[in-house]
Amino acid sequence: NGMETVRKFQDWAGPAVWVMMLLLAIYLVVKAGGFSFSHTIPMDVLLEKTKNAGVPGVPGSFAALGAVAAIWVTYFSALYLNFCDFSRYCPSERSLKVGNLWGLPVNLILFSLVAGVTTIAAFNVYGEVLLHPDQISAKFDSWFLALLAALTFAVATLGINVVANFVSPAFDFANVFPKHIDFKKGGYIAALIALALYPFAPWEGGAAHFVNMIGNTMGPIFGVMMVDYYLIRKGRVDVEALYREDGEFRFENGWHVNALIAAGIGIVFSSILPGLTSVMPAWWGVYGWFFGVAIAGAIYYALRSFKSARPYPAQP
Repeated sequence: NGMETVRKFQDWAGPAVWVMMLLLAIYLVVKAGGFSFSHTIPMDVLLEKTKNAGVPGVPGSFAALGAVAAIWVTYFSALYLNFCDFSRYCPSERSLKVGNLWGLPVNLILFSLVAGVTTIAAFNVYGEVLLHPDQISAKFDSWFLALLAALTFAVATLGINVVANFVSPAFDFANVFPKHIDFKKGGYIAALIALALYPFAPWEGGAAHFVNMIGNTMGPIFGVMMVDYYLIRKGRVDVEALYREDGEFRFENGWHVNALIAAGIGIVFSSILPGLTSVMPAWWGVYGWFFGVAIAGAIYYALRSFKSARPYPAQP
């Protein structure tokens, strides 16, 4: 049933993860004999455990907190580009805003607090810094609790992947070949490609850097889209022209050269130079998404302004 199935799955998957995380936190706090914010993990232990996390600065410092916030923004970067795949199913603009408010900042802050309490309590119980819930559940004495936790985390993983990695490519394939591929078939194709690429994924230590690099690549695209919609088109789009082969969105024989140039230059500075070379300072890569948005957006605006801010004429 397409997106309706996704919605129903997320309706119970999200609360299930929250319930399990709260139970896990309570279980560890009780086992640790209580919790206090004076209970901390020794700095030397924390530094050793997080040295490959890709976050500059001492844990707990403003530099580290700023870097973590930037990484979170980058982490959701792919969803910024295909947010319409979800927003078009909202019954009203108000429900969209309320859902975003509770689902992003409120949910993220509260979940981070619970995760922090859980990590500190687990250290007091097991004497190890366990950053992943599955590592904690593996320490349980009860096989039933371990199994319950494993099932919950499997649901969480599936839920994240459906939203972030399944919906967008499923729609993309369906839009490219609408006569032959629907949402369901597009999803199968995306899943098969993911399975084929799985052995090459950088799971051992490089996952955070890889995801950050992908996110930084999305920044310039986002910058071009925002500048085009808000500054060039002033929030007005000819929807019918989107579906006309000879409409204004054909650009230069099907290629939007200005957008490609702007995004390409932005990607060089946001992703390629900081990710594959040592030309840029280490902190640049952490904030690469923001630099990419600014650089690509500025270049695109300059190119469009130079040629004229009017929409491109339709091509014959």
